[in-house]
Amino acid sequence: MPEQPLTSRGAATYQRILDEATREFAEHGIAGARIERIVAAARTNKAQLYAYFGSKDGLFDAIFLGSLERIVNVVPIDAGDLADWAVRLYDEYLRRPDLIRLATWARLERRPTGHLVEDSDRLDDGKLRAIAEAQAAGLVRQGDPFDLMAMVIAMSMAWSPVSNVYAASAQEPAEVHEQRRALLRESVRRAMAAG
Repeated sequence: MPEQPLTSRGAATYQRILDEATREFAEHGIAGARIERIVAAARTNKAQLYAYFGSKDGLFDAIFLGSLERIVNVVPIDAGDLADWAVRLYDEYLRRPDLIRLATWARLERRPTGHLVEDSDRLDDGKLRAIAEAQAAGLVRQGDPFDLMAMVIAMSMAWSPVSNVYAASAQEPAEVHEQRRALLRESVRRAMAAG
């Protein structure tokens, strides 16, 4: 079991490693990321990195699972308003494009089919329960809650950093983002409406 930092200095080093590794993995993927670049940018050494994370894969796992938790916590689902949830996901991808890139590298390099993470690491139980409750209340169309969630997420990613059509950036004019948000909101609302 990798050790955890016990001092404020250790915690600062641990956080620098996470920050630099997030950039490295988001840019280069799992296979292309280099521990040497991470430790140089984090102003530490390999021994410290391996003590905290065990291995390169352990480091990626810590970052990737942390990114999934961030999306769940920063963009909690409102199954009664899936359209608003989609727009908030779009906004989070603009703020943190690295998070969606990490998920894409995990898909490309680790799990090309099926769920993106092991069942024990999935964080979608609350989302699926919320969608099922909204369906029971007549707020959301019928269908498998997982499939509905996947569709909303896919729609929210239409302009994400991993789009094969167009990747938006936070530097684009605000009115462009407002147009996309309006289109996304209306499209999800219509697609997910009950009845």
